Amino acid sequence: MLGKFFHKPSDELRDRVPPGQHLATGFPVLTYGDTPSVAAENWQLKVWGLAQEKVITWQDLMAMPQSEFTADFHCVTTWSKLDVQWCGVKVTDFMQAIEVDPKAVHVMQHAYGGYTTNLALEDFVREENFLAHTLYGEPLPAPHGGPVRLVVPHLYAWKGAKWINGLEFLDRQELGFWERNGYHHRGEPFAEERYSDL
Repeated sequence: MLGKFFHKPSDELRDRVPPGQHLATGFPVLTYGDTPSVAAENWQLKVWGLAQEKVITWQDLMAMPQSEFTADFHCVTTWSKLDVQWCGVKVTDFMQAIEVDPKAVHVMQHAYGGYTTNLALEDFVREENFLAHTLYGEPLPAPHGGPVRLVVPHLYAWKGAKWINGLEFLDRQELGFWERNGYHHRGEPFAEERYSDL
């Protein structure tokens, strides 16, 4: 497999590619369970928990400031893809549209299909994180998480939910699907936080 679909990073890319990762020639798709099919016009994102309850529609999302992003993408299964081109809404811009209780310190992402993954609020509310709806100039395909997914470039890719449809703000850490099944609660690639040490 190495050589056809993946290759070792060159020395000049060592600072961008975390330990144990190989560069992907394409953009692999890894999904647990079925891929949900949600039309963009029917997509919704519910906000609740330690936040004023609100439902963000596709039209609401499109009315927010739109940004283009080029970010490296690191999968916990040891592949990386550099310079992925996205378009979407910065989390910091999205946060201007909702009201979150100061007691909130974590956020649980919920997805169509029932998937969940958790983030500390400080890992969620960062300038480089975004809700993506476009990939390489085209609507985000369902296998990659369309119509909307969260992208958190500084953590392994599973920490940004595909098919996101809910943000539950919490006053404590709760573990999402993969975190309950042995994966690290945070998932920082350069520290190789792949699996739980608990």
